[in-house]
Amino acid sequence: MMQTFYSLLMLTMLLLTACSGPQQANPTKEAASLETPPAPAQAPAPVSALVPAAVQVPARYQSAYPGGDRKLQLPPGFTIQVFAAGLQGPRHMAIGPDGAVYVAEMSANRVSRLADADGDGVADSSEIYASNMERAHGVEWHQGALYVGAIDGIYRFDGKGVRGEKLVDLPASGSHITRTVRFGQDGRMYVTIGSTCNVCKEEDAHRAAMWVYNADGSGGRLFARGLRNTVDFAFHPQTGAIFGADNGRDSLGDDLPPEELNLIRDGGDYGWPVCHGGQISDPQFGQPDSCSTTVAPALKMQAHSAPLGVQFYSGTQFPAAYQGRLFITFHGSWNRSERTGYKVVSVPFQNGEPSGQPEDFLTGWLTGSGAWGRPVGVLRTPDGALLISDDQGGVIYRVSYQ
Repeated sequence: MMQTFYSLLMLTMLLLTACSGPQQANPTKEAASLETPPAPAQAPAPVSALVPAAVQVPARYQSAYPGGDRKLQLPPGFTIQVFAAGLQGPRHMAIGPDGAVYVAEMSANRVSRLADADGDGVADSSEIYASNMERAHGVEWHQGALYVGAIDGIYRFDGKGVRGEKLVDLPASGSHITRTVRFGQDGRMYVTIGSTCNVCKEEDAHRAAMWVYNADGSGGRLFARGLRNTVDFAFHPQTGAIFGADNGRDSLGDDLPPEELNLIRDGGDYGWPVCHGGQISDPQFGQPDSCSTTVAPALKMQAHSAPLGVQFYSGTQFPAAYQGRLFITFHGSWNRSERTGYKVVSVPFQNGEPSGQPEDFLTGWLTGSGAWGRPVGVLRTPDGALLISDDQGGVIYRVSYQ
């Protein structure tokens, strides 16, 4: 009886083994189950430390260049030369369909055309393309026409002329006078207008905001608000997302509030005047919960740096470490006990978002005795170099990689 029992037990075990398959250990499977999950991709490594770089000044601009024999600082392998000098408050720039550089000279109320006929990286000629544009600042080419942001609106030029067609009326009063115009990948025209004040309640919805229009200026509507003074913005080359650099309010101390790099979305409220930096309730206009319903910045930057120009780098001339980075010009502080800014930085990006803090790229304008230059516009040229305008020195620099 007992033997029959054991025989039946052994038969049952054999049947179970046959149905379930081998029960031997699988070292590969066990090892895989014990492995740490793959780490997310790491952010790009920091770029190299800066070294002194002599500014190459062509003979035609020797007398107009204010820098003398001063040196600037760049990462190793980069060179800098004067593309043009003797300009009157150069601000934003754009490459025209003819390959020339068009620059808004704010102090002269005009847009000038700078041509480099022989392709040596130096402007050979300069001519006035459009004049009588009060406080001209933003320039953009779209479908063969030049769009200019002046203090009172957006103008379109289909050819060289004294004054173009006014497409959009904008309020001309207030302390922030720049009007920036850019075209998105959707073919629509995006415009930013700063606030009238340091901090206040605006009555006009155009102020401290981004608006979007059709290319002919029709169909305008509010796109985003709470942007105190977003002097420039750029579209991510892969995603089309809008990243804008906003200048924070004054009079909260040397290091508050931070300057903001915002991912600007349709319908977003970015805080001003009630919330700053995504977490600082304004002492005058804010409430304890003011920041709970506003959009926090994608990146916080040193207060009072005054970011005025932004450009994604999508060229091929610069080393791989710079591919996809966002270059930002810091115009510099006037309201800080110890000056900051007066330089160009780059922000690493990964998966369409900032992946690290700004890193110095071009410095040297700020010295112990003050600042002898203030960068504003930044523009990538077709050959992959960067043009950087300096409205204090009246210069456009060209930075290239050898």
